[in-house]
Amino acid sequence: MNNKYKKSWWFCLVLCPPIIFLGVTWIVMTLWNCLLPEILGVKSFSFWQAMGILVLSKILFGGFHGKFGQGMRDMKEKHLQHKMEGMSDEEKEKFKEIWKQKCSGGFFNKNNE
Repeated sequence: MNNKYKKSWWFCLVLCPPIIFLGVTWIVMTLWNCLLPEILGVKSFSFWQAMGILVLSKILFGGFHGKFGQGMRDMKEKHLQHKMEGMSDEEKEKFKEIWKQKCSGGFFNKNNE
């Protein structure tokens, strides 16, 4: 590959995410200002307020899923596998039953009876 093309890929990788984020911020601001003041009677807001809403919603609802989050999931899975290796077949079945009961709402059903 030509050296000229390598530079353009790095340029795109560095500039595209911020440009996309700015575009999404503008779309959120425009939709909010066009729809919600008439529907709900709320105030319009600026571009920077729209960006703040996007960041806040990412923190509250999206979390931060990156290499760290994947590493934590992998570590928990390995810990569970290691824990299961030391169990007998009866203990594994009992463990599975307990978690099946917890995940199917068995805990809450017991309290409501």
